[in-house]
Amino acid sequence: MKKISNIKFLILLILMLVACDQPQQKEVIEGNWIQGTEKEKIKTIEKQFRGMDKAMIEIGYRYQELYWGGQDENWEYATYQLKKIRKALILGLQRRPNRAESATHFLEYVIPEVEKAIKTKSPKIFNDKFEMMRVNCTNCHAAGTIESYPTFTIQIPVDRQSPIRKE
Repeated sequence: MKKISNIKFLILLILMLVACDQPQQKEVIEGNWIQGTEKEKIKTIEKQFRGMDKAMIEIGYRYQELYWGGQDENWEYATYQLKKIRKALILGLQRRPNRAESATHFLEYVIPEVEKAIKTKSPKIFNDKFEMMRVNCTNCHAAGTIESYPTFTIQIPVDRQSPIRKE
């Protein structure tokens, strides 16, 4: 019995020594489509995130969901959407800091006003502040003509795209 235990111990010891002798390989994580130097790869990734346009796609979607959350008096959902609008705007500004001047008004005034309206749980106050937000969105986009972006008017959502409803 003792011989078997010694053999098992010897085998285990040999396995441990062989495992320790293996060179540690550095894990290389590389995508198939990201090529070039580290600097070139970072540039490629930055292009994929793009600028404020990607943030505006998310903000536009969440703007609609915020509206419908208020219409349903689903205040938790409306709060969630407003937080995500703020986050998308901040992340967009990291990519396009030259937009900070126009976005500051939203971050410091418009979003906090809508937030206060949601806390009142009053559909009328919410709708008034949502209208204020809509007008400010339109004005901000109108100011974009200086930067050669098209101007357009932001509307109150009409068609509900999301299946989310208050229970």
